[in-house]
Amino acid sequence: MRIYECADYRAMSRQAANVISAQVIMKPDCVLGLATGSSPVGTYEQLVEWYGKKDLSFARVKSVNLDEYWGLSGTHPQSYRYFMQEHLFDHVDILPENTYVPNGLAEDAATECARYDRLIESLGGVDLQLLGMGRNGHIGFNEPGDCFELGTHIIELAPSTIDANKRFFASEEDVPRQALTMGIKHIMQAKKVLLVVSGEDKAEALAKALTGPVTPKLPASILRLHPDVVLAADKAALSKLEDREGVIAL
Repeated sequence: MRIYECADYRAMSRQAANVISAQVIMKPDCVLGLATGSSPVGTYEQLVEWYGKKDLSFARVKSVNLDEYWGLSGTHPQSYRYFMQEHLFDHVDILPENTYVPNGLAEDAATECARYDRLIESLGGVDLQLLGMGRNGHIGFNEPGDCFELGTHIIELAPSTIDANKRFFASEEDVPRQALTMGIKHIMQAKKVLLVVSGEDKAEALAKALTGPVTPKLPASILRLHPDVVLAADKAALSKLEDREGVIAL
């Protein structure tokens, strides 16, 4: 794992955007696994800026998103499809038909999860998977549990996740309690993983993920078993990491 310690959120976002843009330039028809939430917003802003300068093109890129709230349509302002349109898709030249997000209004969750797994496999898997990490160590919406869920599945959101996401809704009661999420298998099968983490509130979970046992009780810990992971984190997020060997300060 390559660990980049960035001065702040903006520097972290730029470093993450560097990794993604390099992937797109090296393989213009790559498959990007994309994430939502506050962590990658700055990364998407940087990519949009570079696209505007004609430094890169997404015309041949395909994307698969990690997750979607169960029960929200893609036009709902708090859905992750809407998020992606607002922060990236509507501002670059990626083809709409090449952007994939789980369907939160599918008739049956199990059928939709199986469909999404087949879709990822039909694309040949993910070349680069962008991830954020929750305060409890979740990646995607793979919450702490007794086992690693392999395939796309429906998940009951942990109270800490609901609490973290309530700021995006009118009230906590409006936050969906379930989500569809890509499972650990397709995350771990991605050729490269890019993890972005920001803020002191995630420092303890990040330190445990990097140095503690690999356990489904802290899902991000499994990334230590992946052969090609890049971690871009700000100083606050890395503030509780005692073993600094190999950390690259930018």
